[in-house]
Amino acid sequence: MFELILLLAVGGLFLWMGYRIWIKEQITLIHDYHYTKVKKEDRKPYTEKMGKAMLVMGAGICLTGVINQITHTGYGWIAFGICFIGGLIMMVSAQIKYNHGIF
Repeated sequence: MFELILLLAVGGLFLWMGYRIWIKEQITLIHDYHYTKVKKEDRKPYTEKMGKAMLVMGAGICLTGVINQITHTGYGWIAFGICFIGGLIMMVSAQIKYNHGIF
């Protein structure tokens, strides 16, 4: 039960941050060296992609807790891996496209 609560809390934090970055375009939630080269006109698509990536990661974390609680197995960690790697790929592609590099 502790695992479920912890994963839902961490996943909820990722979901909240993803919402703030995507919908509210709060780019300051991202470390400043990640968006120093992003042009003003590219901020909206950049924050959209980064926010969606955070939402994918957060959903995967929450899903992990729920699956593990229901099935009492480690199958939820497969969902975590898929969502986390998918979100990471989305973030790296947004970084390369809009910030012209990872850092």
